[in-house]
Amino acid sequence: MKQRAWPVAASCCMAISSILFSIGVRAQEGTSPLDSILHEVASFEAYDWSEYPLGLHTVERFRREADFATEMVGRIQGIDPSTLDETDRISLDLLRFSLQDEADQFRLGMHLNPIQADQGFHLNLNYRIRPLNNYKEVKSYLKMLRAFPDYADQHFELMREGLERGISQPRVIFEGYASTYEDHIVEDYQESDFYGPLRDLPAGLSPSQQDSVLDAGREAIETAVVPAFRSIREFFETEYLPATREAIGVSATPGGRAFYQNRIDFYTTIPGYTADSIHRIGLSEVARIRSEMQTIIDTVGFEGNFADFLDYLRTDPQFYAGSPEELLIHARDIAKRIDATLPRFFNTLPRRPYGVEPVPDAIAPKYTGGRYKPPSGPREAGTYLVNTYKLESRPLYTLPALTAHEAVPGHHLQGALNRELADSIPDFRRRLYLSAYGEGWGLYAEYLAAEMGIYRNGYEKFGQLTYEMWRACRLVVDTGIHALGWSREEAVDYMRRNTALSLHEINTETDRYIAWPGQALSYKMGEIILRKLRAEAENALGPDFDIGEFHEVILEQGTVTLPILMRRVRAYIEKNANP
Repeated sequence: MKQRAWPVAASCCMAISSILFSIGVRAQEGTSPLDSILHEVASFEAYDWSEYPLGLHTVERFRREADFATEMVGRIQGIDPSTLDETDRISLDLLRFSLQDEADQFRLGMHLNPIQADQGFHLNLNYRIRPLNNYKEVKSYLKMLRAFPDYADQHFELMREGLERGISQPRVIFEGYASTYEDHIVEDYQESDFYGPLRDLPAGLSPSQQDSVLDAGREAIETAVVPAFRSIREFFETEYLPATREAIGVSATPGGRAFYQNRIDFYTTIPGYTADSIHRIGLSEVARIRSEMQTIIDTVGFEGNFADFLDYLRTDPQFYAGSPEELLIHARDIAKRIDATLPRFFNTLPRRPYGVEPVPDAIAPKYTGGRYKPPSGPREAGTYLVNTYKLESRPLYTLPALTAHEAVPGHHLQGALNRELADSIPDFRRRLYLSAYGEGWGLYAEYLAAEMGIYRNGYEKFGQLTYEMWRACRLVVDTGIHALGWSREEAVDYMRRNTALSLHEINTETDRYIAWPGQALSYKMGEIILRKLRAEAENALGPDFDIGEFHEVILEQGTVTLPILMRRVRAYIEKNANP
């Protein structure tokens, strides 16, 4: 098939995708223009959600939401920010930013590409597997299982239109992709991962109810779940994969440069950056971090060059767990050690706890080393997912940095506090996620963990630097792939030469960057701004600088764009430097 249009990356669970609508925005009706718009957004319904337990995924639904978002952006332009207090000004800015992206995503056709190398519409179903706490949840779960075939068919139609418009992912990212659906095609319904929650039904169900639920679960898996995954296999293998494109860089396709600039603007949240300017920042950061890494190599007394040291880290058994359980034990130990240090660095801590669990087997082969999964309901904890697949690619010396990023003081601490701001910000902001802020905070959390004393030796400190180097390399590799014409081999080689990541992780990460243009830029760009703002505050306030107060300024308004964050921190500095 001729590729007539640029490809787009699907939104993941931590990116904005119909965010104001799909999460059920709630706002109190008021009399101000902002209150009126918030109430109108809260009242907007693209369809009756109760009819679709897995949501409705049609072009008509996305078009209606985009048209509404465009209309609301126009209305927002008429509001004078000077008439609002700080919280409402921030809400206005974030509402405009989010609604504009809603409109942009439809204009760019991103709804037609709901998959990535390690995420996608069918992979997201794995996150629906969770404990059932009461009979109501049991009935909802069974209803959801029965909806699998229709859910799959809706996405097939979107992706078929995408192929007609030349919108697809590159073929190169789909090596090993069959496991994402094959693992759910089982002969015995009890072997299905989706049967798992039914093995431990909530107390209080009568024997007859339990029998009825188990019969319904068997029927749902045999007649809906497994057939849906058979259809997914057939669609991918006979329709989609043969029609995917060869070029890996978005700018190699018609309209791709404009698309990539749009994603740069969104993922950095700061207008003015270009692919070239970000590429140069990345090269500078790589050189700085490389120097710091060499200092550690000298300190630990390693005899050999940089490449030799990386090979040593990748191959020596002392740096790897012997079993999945051992890896999880290490992760939980690190998490609890960090927990104990938090009161020294934060004035406010979240009430919601978190747990440490392995990445589900069905998605582990193409999954990143770890990720945070926020709670999906009021009776769930957050989850720090640790990938226990292919243990020889999961070094222990990077685990402290990973834990700091994904759990605390990273994503769980920031996200849980954000969701607990119930009385101070509109509801849409409590569920808002912007990568420049959230991932910038996660990378800053890795840096902060050094001050907390979490890195106990030179190897773990090197692990923190290799994670920082990884994010710096993303600036070089993402722009290299999508703006400068790099091949996949060039990207892999650059990561191999400059990070201590395993070759498995380098390959899965490279596929992620290919499939998701621009998102990888958000981590380092956000962290650069956070560390710059902290340096400004420390220099201006001197001995009066208080780390807890500084973090309060960063976190107390929840997720914001980087320009909003800069405005807030500089106002804090001015107020405290000149009391």
